[in-house]
Amino acid sequence: MRTKSGLPKRKALRRMPVFQHGFRDSPAVQKQLNPILRDDHSPAPGEISTVSFFAGCGGLDLGALGGFTFLGKYYAPQPFNILAAYDNDKNAVGAYKLNISDHAHLADLTKIDMETVPAADVLFGGFPCQDFSSCGHKMGFSGPRGLLYQKMVDYMRIHQPRVVVGENVPLLKGMNEGALLAQIVADLTAVGYNVKHWYLNCPDFGLPASRRRIFIICVRSDLPGFPRQPEPTHVMRHVSIDEAIDDLMPIEDESVPNQSQYFVATKATAGAGQGDQKSERGKLGYAVRANAKARIHFHHELDRRLTVRELARLQSFPDEFVFPYSTSGNVMLIGNAVPPIVGHAVTKSVADYLQALDSNAWKLAS
Repeated sequence: MRTKSGLPKRKALRRMPVFQHGFRDSPAVQKQLNPILRDDHSPAPGEISTVSFFAGCGGLDLGALGGFTFLGKYYAPQPFNILAAYDNDKNAVGAYKLNISDHAHLADLTKIDMETVPAADVLFGGFPCQDFSSCGHKMGFSGPRGLLYQKMVDYMRIHQPRVVVGENVPLLKGMNEGALLAQIVADLTAVGYNVKHWYLNCPDFGLPASRRRIFIICVRSDLPGFPRQPEPTHVMRHVSIDEAIDDLMPIEDESVPNQSQYFVATKATAGAGQGDQKSERGKLGYAVRANAKARIHFHHELDRRLTVRELARLQSFPDEFVFPYSTSGNVMLIGNAVPPIVGHAVTKSVADYLQALDSNAWKLAS
């Protein structure tokens, strides 16, 4: 088969990664975390118990746990003890277990009795965004995943966590003139919570790619105060794509896990709003999509698409975090993830709030 250009169609490279261990067992990570590691090399539990819904490969959870380095900056450990994490994607759960902990469960939350889920101080929930995404069909609540946030509401009604952190795409704020977000807020409020939403531009926190997210923060209504929205750290100095990945250019093997995994540089044909995107030196990378065929990313200098490791860098995953599947499977995990460094900023605000509350020293603006 030939492409529209007349050139032979080139097959994608689907090399599997080569690695000895994931993040949790990495010697570099163990060296940094040695004082707070369990015998199985997983982080010792903190005092803030947490349950994670729609956990994916663990981007938000890794951010909450901390203890990783990204582009030379160390993101300190945080006091969260994740009791259980749930996702219905077996690849996501496998990557989570490889890199974070065995507390991940392959499960369909619509079929789980919430009484059997551990009670916790905090609930995380990056509820599926496809029905609200600008790259999706924008079906909202009528889509197959549009009402999954209600599983978080069910958990909140039964277990009454002190704080809940939801995450989604910014388009949610404007869909149906704001009616969808208003309904979600109303449902969360109805089970006994004060609710705010934070609209965060991820590059303002050091992410080297264009990405915006809404974080929906809920505090149980009997508690005073509210976590402070995290302050941006990179407003006047965004990290460009070349700053993030240029050191990987000469590496073509698996000395850095996932660096040999990429699709060959066959040009995409325009259609349905999807097409080629070539990165530019000195600028932010494009947002990483979960679909390897959508908004195809080409390297700013090399004649190829971005590798799995380069895409992981654009989402702020440390190099020790291994994606153990084929190229397309790994791209899906990365594109669906919450950037860990953004998750770290958001959850630090939550941890600061709860620790201040517990010490009777809270002075947080509501």
